[in-house]
Amino acid sequence: MIAELDSVVLTRDVPEYRLEKGDIGAVVHRYGETGGLEVEFVTAGGKTVAVLTLTETDVRPVRAGEILSIFQSNNEHETGFGSPGRRDSEKEER
Repeated sequence: MIAELDSVVLTRDVPEYRLEKGDIGAVVHRYGETGGLEVEFVTAGGKTVAVLTLTETDVRPVRAGEILSIFQSNNEHETGFGSPGRRDSEKEER
């Protein structure tokens, strides 16, 4: 079971906040046993990108053997960058 303060990984895109499957957040609140979770997504500098109400099917726990990567956020809602999605530009380079 996912608990408060656990790190979690998105299992789907959330395009209205430019969050993508694989982005990492932290559970800041759990709504009892209903499966509802408040998950905060932040930049490496600690700036909040979004706090979303999600279900346990929207996220999964971070696995111990996973390697994290860093990229510049393109979330215009909170960061002000507002450029195309990061994975779109990565695909163009390939």
